[in-house]
Amino acid sequence: MDFKIGDYVTASYKTGRYVGEIIDFKPKIDKAVVKVLAVLTHPKQGDLHAPNQVNVQLFHERKALAYTEKALVPLTSMKGYDGEIPEYRHSLLESIQRQMKALVEDDSEYAKASYQRLEILLNEYEK
Repeated sequence: MDFKIGDYVTASYKTGRYVGEIIDFKPKIDKAVVKVLAVLTHPKQGDLHAPNQVNVQLFHERKALAYTEKALVPLTSMKGYDGEIPEYRHSLLESIQRQMKALVEDDSEYAKASYQRLEILLNEYEK
């Protein structure tokens, strides 16, 4: 798909997925600068290089990208978006709660550690 500046897209960034607006292109590296407008999938917690593991050097707390934050996104991770764009704060809270609900049903150490981090983030987001 050929994208242009001003197009609305869904884009993956690390382990999160967002709705955003393309504001620039970096053709030499096949990426676009996307301004975040809503959160579809909250980023997973922990180490990106050791997914679903707790015994790592640092178990990262990963926040979602902020409203209007710019992200450099690979063109291959983007898809066109033509639906209604959800309100950012509502989409953020919904995405984290959805992830927390899935973790409650998982009895692994990873799920417990992730849930704890997400509880902290949820309290932060609700302020």
